[in-house]
Amino acid sequence: MQPFVAVRPGAPPLPTSRVGTGGGFPSEFGPLAPLIADASVTDVFVNGAHSVWVDRGAGAVLQGSIDLDDQAVRDLAVRLMALGGRHIDETTPCVDARLHDGIRVHAVLAPVSTRGTLLSIRLPRIRRISLDDLQAAGFFPEGALDRLRALIDRRENLLITGAGGSGKTTLLSAILSAAAPTERIVAIEDVAELRVDHPHFVGLEARQANLEGAGAITLDRLVREALRMRPDRLVLGECRGAEVRELLAALNTGHDGGAGTLHANSIADVPARLEALGALAGMSATAIARQTVSAIGTVLHVERRDSGRVLAQTGRFVVDKRGRLGVAT
Repeated sequence: MQPFVAVRPGAPPLPTSRVGTGGGFPSEFGPLAPLIADASVTDVFVNGAHSVWVDRGAGAVLQGSIDLDDQAVRDLAVRLMALGGRHIDETTPCVDARLHDGIRVHAVLAPVSTRGTLLSIRLPRIRRISLDDLQAAGFFPEGALDRLRALIDRRENLLITGAGGSGKTTLLSAILSAAAPTERIVAIEDVAELRVDHPHFVGLEARQANLEGAGAITLDRLVREALRMRPDRLVLGECRGAEVRELLAALNTGHDGGAGTLHANSIADVPARLEALGALAGMSATAIARQTVSAIGTVLHVERRDSGRVLAQTGRFVVDKRGRLGVAT
């Protein structure tokens, strides 16, 4: 959830503080609370003891005014995970959790982390971003927004790709917000991050196992559950494992208007990433190629440039002469 500073004409000014927007001042973040409350902050990183970094959209900067020892960082990590309904300990040392309205917290304990307890906190924008906001911020090349709106209107299945922090979730949220209000959107996420301004949007979030190793609800199961909820648009927040098989199967059986995101450094890397995920699901390269070409209409690749984000390339999947997946731009 990275910042797009431009605001369309007539829109209300952006708030300068999160105080009062999500249940009051975020005191559960302890010494980090002033940073969490600051609406200009997009990310907070705690790299073990005595190392707090803040990103306000132009890169991470060391925060000298906050000093935490390792025990304080560990205690904070345990408390935040518990508030998010998850647990972190020596047997489960790497955990994601969601707090308030889309604040994402990731924690790693030592000895997995060689620097002590690590915290990575991703903060959503207070105001939801629309396609018009992205256009005003210079996100779309000339004519690209009109073409994208046409894809949305004809309910084409979309895959948004890009590196971490490139704006994939922001673009996906804006696209879903532009869907017809009569359509039912069901989204599946590992940790809920989508912020969609739509009257009929519902979300499902994966759940980790409890201390006894039971009760886990995986993304692939949630995709199957979502199909029983009669979605007009089926959305997978991020394709990261075997759940890609369930998504492609769903999009190949009459579910139009779906969407998802995928980590990839360039649009040329997308076929290899999908083949790798398909292998996790037991799918051959030929099977993933045929399923993908049939299921997904357009690839939207986004990039982070300086302090802004842009729609860098668009493409369509093809099957090459060897039967392998490719992408034509």
